[in-house]
Amino acid sequence: MAKTSLRVKAKRKPKFKVRGYNRCPLCGRSRAFLRRFQMCRLCFRKKAHLGELPGVTKASW
Repeated sequence: MAKTSLRVKAKRKPKFKVRGYNRCPLCGRSRAFLRRFQMCRLCFRKKAHLGELPGVTKASW
């Protein structure tokens, strides 16, 4: 779990646009962020297994 202060800091508008960064809205993780789903890989995996993400299926070949 990320610090609350870092989560709040990420939501603020940065002084310069390039200083902005993505953070998972569910757990606050900043690394391994998936832009397409707006969450980190851990939360993505958890929600995908529970079937809460429409259109996401487990790959098998």
